[in-house]
Amino acid sequence: MQAAGGLLAYLLETQLKGLQQVTAIRHYSTASFMALDVQTRRNLELLESTRGDKRHSLLSVLDRTRTPMGARLLRVWINQPLLHLDDLRLRQHDVRAWFDSGLERSTLRTRLGTIGDLQRLANRALTGAIGPRELVALRTSLDALPGLREFQSIMPNPDSIPNLQDLADLLTTAVEDEPPAVLGRGSTVRSGFSDELDDYQRRAREARAWIANLERNERERTGIKSLKVGYNKVFGYYIEVTTAALATAERERGQTIPAEYIAKQSISNATRYFTPELKEFETVVLTAEETLRNLEASIYKRIVEQVASAAARLLEAARVVAYMDVVATLAEVAVRNRYVEPELANDEYLHIVAGRHPTLETLIPRGEFVPNDIHLDNERRILIVTGPNMAGKSSWLRQVALIVHMAQIGSFVPADSARIGLVDRIFTRIGAQDDLASGQSTFMVEMLETAYILNHATPRSLVVLDEIGRGTSTYDGMAIAQSIVEYLHNNPNLRCKTLFATHYHELTRLEQILPLVHCVRMDVLEEEGRIVFLHRVVDGATDRSYGIHVADLAGIPAAVIDRAKSVLQDLETGRSLSTNAPQEMELQLTFLNEPSAVDTAVRSLDVSNMTPLEAITRLFELKQLVVDN
Repeated sequence: MQAAGGLLAYLLETQLKGLQQVTAIRHYSTASFMALDVQTRRNLELLESTRGDKRHSLLSVLDRTRTPMGARLLRVWINQPLLHLDDLRLRQHDVRAWFDSGLERSTLRTRLGTIGDLQRLANRALTGAIGPRELVALRTSLDALPGLREFQSIMPNPDSIPNLQDLADLLTTAVEDEPPAVLGRGSTVRSGFSDELDDYQRRAREARAWIANLERNERERTGIKSLKVGYNKVFGYYIEVTTAALATAERERGQTIPAEYIAKQSISNATRYFTPELKEFETVVLTAEETLRNLEASIYKRIVEQVASAAARLLEAARVVAYMDVVATLAEVAVRNRYVEPELANDEYLHIVAGRHPTLETLIPRGEFVPNDIHLDNERRILIVTGPNMAGKSSWLRQVALIVHMAQIGSFVPADSARIGLVDRIFTRIGAQDDLASGQSTFMVEMLETAYILNHATPRSLVVLDEIGRGTSTYDGMAIAQSIVEYLHNNPNLRCKTLFATHYHELTRLEQILPLVHCVRMDVLEEEGRIVFLHRVVDGATDRSYGIHVADLAGIPAAVIDRAKSVLQDLETGRSLSTNAPQEMELQLTFLNEPSAVDTAVRSLDVSNMTPLEAITRLFELKQLVVDN
């Protein structure tokens, strides 16, 4: 609290009104949320893909929100999965309520689309930075709030939306429907809201009309048809009468200029006059724009202050609307994508039937994604996953972790059914990357991340490890991988739910030694030397990785593939690699053979003592020698 107070004091001194929206400081504990490290966020592609593409993330699948507040709240939920069962069940029940109310959900989402960013608008009002068109957006949002209240009864435990009708009425009577973007560049305050402003606007209109009609009226009054009313920046408005016209009027009608005319300027052929009444209206007209601007700005400031005084209610309304938006969105996504409500419990079970990857299934044609099951309990805690590359091991690992994560934000999950024992952390070690900036190799990064997992996991954690040990030699990697599995199994402070994918098939024998370890594999159909990846997880282990088949699919040259098959056969039979070495390719350069006749002839040339004719002759002879050989 002292640190927060010091920070606020500093900001208040430097930001002036920039912190008006900060009304209180609250202390909260991260013990209520699941902590997700950077690697897990990246590996599970929560907010963006590993390539930085936001379109292929969990957020892109779930974010069908209709309001800016809802979009922000959904990001918070994804970043902070819940740990307490009661809190999760409250969210689940609200999502289920909207899931079962399709017509009401559709109507609600339509109405939510008319609501602007109440949080941002309230904060801008508090700082005095809100613009005229933002006030109109706020008014539109407030007008939509009563239409949301009738749907709140659908949720089991709704929070009430504060009554903001007084603020809506104020904005309706105070602000024009189509004001300018910036105050002072058009009419903002609605006519009839301020008597003072209306009176001055009426006076300004009357003054402009009086001046506009002055020339016609004075011509009729004086009988001088050439009388003109003009304006310049030095003298303002004036009445101009030529000397000739004045003389004619005096001679023919005996008329002279009216007594109230006051001479202002004499020019070569005319005299310019003004009247007290003209000066009065001139003052109104010339100062009208500035006076109206200042008067409107003062009235607008009072309107904004009234809006700011309701900021607490606005922020509370924004919170309730954001919650309704998110739970209705999760229900909408669940209906569209055929998600089911998971059964949550505080136990060790993780049982998912026909689970699907929430992101991948949206990227391939509907119905082509192959769903898979997973079952973990007190007697089945660690799964060793084997199978060929490209068979879907990494996708399945992420899929399981994502389903658990989705369940713990209150969302339905992509599966036919799911029973999920809550986890306190999700740890992932997937993919290979180095850290050049800190001088860390791929293997070092792998070991650092694994060490973090082993030092922070608990029996309630979900640990996902993919290809541990591949960054070093085969025997070193195998030894490290086996010791990690044994540590996770034997350490009484761990024994967490673990998915361990590996190409070290020797690790599958741990199933016979460690009672909590079981093996599963990615199923493959092999026929006539070709393989088909079935992307299906089945019980049991595999003793092949089919790496050469994958290399063939990638377009590696046939000569390389054939040689790889030969080397693999030697390794599998225990023969030395040299016993089956291939013949050198026909075009390969040789360095140990006897020199050719051409080579000998070239070496014997005494180029420095040859004449041009001799050089041409010798070149012709060498050419014939090459042809003959």
